[in-house]
Amino acid sequence: MAARRLILVADDYAISPAVSAGIRELAIKNRLTATGVMATMPDWPAEAPALRALKDRIAVGLHFTLTDQRPLGPLPNLAPTGRFPGVNQLLLRSVLGRIPEQEVADEFERQLDRFEAFFGAPPDFIDGHQHVHLFPGIWPVIHAAFGRRLDPSLCWLRDCWDPHFWRRGSLIKAGVISTLGRAAHLAARTRGLRSNRGFSGFYDYQGGNLARYFVPMLKGASDLHLMMVHPGHVDDSLRAVDSLIEPRQQEYDYLSGDQFPADLASLGFKLALPLTEPVIPGHIAAL
Repeated sequence: MAARRLILVADDYAISPAVSAGIRELAIKNRLTATGVMATMPDWPAEAPALRALKDRIAVGLHFTLTDQRPLGPLPNLAPTGRFPGVNQLLLRSVLGRIPEQEVADEFERQLDRFEAFFGAPPDFIDGHQHVHLFPGIWPVIHAAFGRRLDPSLCWLRDCWDPHFWRRGSLIKAGVISTLGRAAHLAARTRGLRSNRGFSGFYDYQGGNLARYFVPMLKGASDLHLMMVHPGHVDDSLRAVDSLIEPRQQEYDYLSGDQFPADLASLGFKLALPLTEPVIPGHIAAL
């Protein structure tokens, strides 16, 4: 039987120089499929050229950011202090219908502009930091950009809905995100936007590591399943802006080591390369 294809996406490129370096190292070793860029981060301009050199090796997308960090432009309603709200506050506003969609649309355009200015090309895919691209009031803005700003024949969308979420590691987180993402999933299917088939990547970052959870998270997963990971090295820049620290180095060690390819083979998976083979054929209705 042909190996199933796994889309393995490293989140948070440009959150710090050490994280970015680790992601590039894994890409060079063919241990990743893609990475999502936080174009709001100060380090993005400096980290872009080295990533651009790898554009034929991995897909590079926009990791749309609306939490914790600083926006690229004024958001008097969403970020009146000049800093995005925390994810819990943003989610509460979202479910209460209090998202200023025009502000979100403006910020999305600014992040796309900054991504393209330094990468020199449009993003291959769109997803969201802390899954904000699934939130009510936010996903319609992103979907509306397809066919206008984003070419739907070239750019795909991360789908976080998974009908088997209870198999995917952290049950509560996986269940919440899958449930939250169902409306966006159905809307994307209606529009025929291209995407992955199934989603995983949640586990107890403090109580375990990716080496322990990788195989269980992929049991029963379909062809073109997408798993998010957060590998990288650790530096002071990372410690200053994020709470996910040591697990990044643990993930890097696992993904760069010998156990990872052995685990892939034992599951009957191979890493998919979006730019060199049709890893996302058809449209989301095939899910």
